[in-house]
Amino acid sequence: MSSIRTSTGHPYPLGATVDHDGINFALFSRHATRVFLELFHEAEDPRPAVSLELDPERNRTGDVWHVLVHGVGAGQLYGYRAEGPYLPAEEGHRFNVNKLLSDPYARALVGAYDMNHDSLYGYDRSSPDADLSFSSSDSAPHTVKSMALRTGGYDWEDDRPPRRATNDSVIYEMHVKGFTVHPSSAVAHPGTYLGVVEKIPHLLELGVTAVELLPVHEFNEGEPTGLDPVTGNALTNFWGYQTLGFFAPEISYASRRDPGGPVLEFREMVKQLHRAGIEVILDVVFNHTGEGNERGPTVSFRGLDNSVYYMLDSNRGYRNYSGCGNTVNCNHPVVKQFILDSLRYWLVEMHVDGFRFDLATILGRGRSGEWIGDLSLLYDIGGDPVLRGCKLIAESWDAEGMYKVGGFPTGWAEWNGRFRDDVRRFVRGDCGMVPALARRIGGSRDLFAAKRNPAHSINFVTCHDGFTLRDLVSYTTKHNERNGENNADGAGENFSANYGVEGETDDPTIHQTRRRQAKNLLTVLMVARGTPMLHSGDELWRTKTGNNNTYCQDNELGWVSWASDADAEEMRRFVRLLVDLRHNHPALRRPCFVDPFGAVGPGMVRQVGSDITWHGVKQGRPDWSYHSRSLALQIHGSPPARAAGYDDEELYVMFNAWDQPLGFQLPEGHAWSRLVDTALPSPRDILEEEEALPVEGDAYPVQPQSTVILIARQ
Repeated sequence: MSSIRTSTGHPYPLGATVDHDGINFALFSRHATRVFLELFHEAEDPRPAVSLELDPERNRTGDVWHVLVHGVGAGQLYGYRAEGPYLPAEEGHRFNVNKLLSDPYARALVGAYDMNHDSLYGYDRSSPDADLSFSSSDSAPHTVKSMALRTGGYDWEDDRPPRRATNDSVIYEMHVKGFTVHPSSAVAHPGTYLGVVEKIPHLLELGVTAVELLPVHEFNEGEPTGLDPVTGNALTNFWGYQTLGFFAPEISYASRRDPGGPVLEFREMVKQLHRAGIEVILDVVFNHTGEGNERGPTVSFRGLDNSVYYMLDSNRGYRNYSGCGNTVNCNHPVVKQFILDSLRYWLVEMHVDGFRFDLATILGRGRSGEWIGDLSLLYDIGGDPVLRGCKLIAESWDAEGMYKVGGFPTGWAEWNGRFRDDVRRFVRGDCGMVPALARRIGGSRDLFAAKRNPAHSINFVTCHDGFTLRDLVSYTTKHNERNGENNADGAGENFSANYGVEGETDDPTIHQTRRRQAKNLLTVLMVARGTPMLHSGDELWRTKTGNNNTYCQDNELGWVSWASDADAEEMRRFVRLLVDLRHNHPALRRPCFVDPFGAVGPGMVRQVGSDITWHGVKQGRPDWSYHSRSLALQIHGSPPARAAGYDDEELYVMFNAWDQPLGFQLPEGHAWSRLVDTALPSPRDILEEEEALPVEGDAYPVQPQSTVILIARQ
């Protein structure tokens, strides 16, 4: 590379663009005074083969530094150095030319971050001045290099997105590595994108229509988070919510580590899932980055233009709405463009079908942290002409208490945390929850009325961030001691119960109660209006032994165990048939709200134009009182006009969260057959539809803490 040739290049597109004549490099930095592009032969090289200083007159357009390097191509390794003011307290700048910085637009990152090495920090960690000091050590030997790749050339074989309607969807949330890395998974490529491909038959058996992948953007998997006080082993970043490369698929999830290998394997995973009719939704983390607070490393954004990329607090510090040390300045024009470019790349070049946005209220915060909603990046994403039509899902809260469930702009679906909490409390037997249960089953009109369709409510009872389904009915309190934080981390209020013994037990009565309660939770989830989401491994009766925050547990706590026993087979069968029930009955997926406390008056048995009639143990007499713990609803076969085309058979659902059996009167004029009774042992707990058993008499005895679904058959 000693005789390398360069020319001016172009300011757009940003990143490293490979063409027939070389690579065009383009980088944003508004406040840098000098920028250096360095080219490397190998990821481990401590020094570059070539270092090019970009001429601010010749190689700069506006705030973009650019150069065309001739004679190089795909697979080229590179990095940047940016020189400028180091004035953290005065102006918020943290430029340090001694730090090799990765390209925010890099399509791949190679090598490893040594976060324990002092050279990765822009300040002298031994200085009493802390982050106000300046580090002169070179970080190149201890950090990653960016890699230039061609974005085209992959044979998608006429791949087309499934484009499943949201109200017809069943989402399955999974961690790519944790899904198959356990030896019991019996796959050829454990813990990888290809491992997911090998488990497509399992996903099809369950009937899920979309997988929602925990972060697959490049992060530092080796980021130290402390020691496990039980095993003494080092804890690391397992979940991946510390993004450092927003265009690069996580390399550790690929079986191939050659140039472009992770990109190819990710694309293969998407293509094969699409062939199976399964959509791919990415959990994306644009609210913060893995650079942490002012004491964190300088590996990319901080060293390229700290005051632009981050929301600063009195310049030196960072606003911390994320709870992770920093907050991305999402509504700055440059950062907005960066985020939109990333989303478009994953949609267009990687063929994903949608995104779930972590702590998404941050994307709606203005310069001073205030909610700006329709004036924010959220509106731009929802209205972007390329992104229109893809699934957009928000986690509608953040770490600083902003809670906006139901308050996102048009086009956004949202995780419904109220659904999770209300359903857990009702099933547990809490008083005063029957009205809330009815509203959640009817689509949460009180929260999502402005959305016009209950499918915008992503309903769930468990997810990665909390107890598994098994642990939810086995533990009263969290047990996160192995995270090394004295059990101070993780949510304290889980609305869980152990039903007599904390944790595992051989008591058959407790064991039976727990499985029944788990089935009750799942049944509410699948009969409710909205879009249901399952947590991976719940169908296999997975436990994390009471740990509700396994972000750092890359071990048996964080991995799905595929070991099969009677309980796992029972739950797997129940989930499969319950999802089938939802798919087979349009009445459960109607795009219309039903709220018994709507405009026609509280406590009405049936609203005008509604397709649900509410009952109690007596017909036409729902008990909304504080001490009530039962509810019945008749879902009518004939839909209202706004749900034309969703004709179905009559369904009757009865919930008894009381500790005594209750006899529910049945609606007259129908011959009822039983599909589900969670009080019955498997396989009688849920039946194939053609095996539904006729019900005799005009009442049905619903056992304590159980749910029953009947279907009208002539």
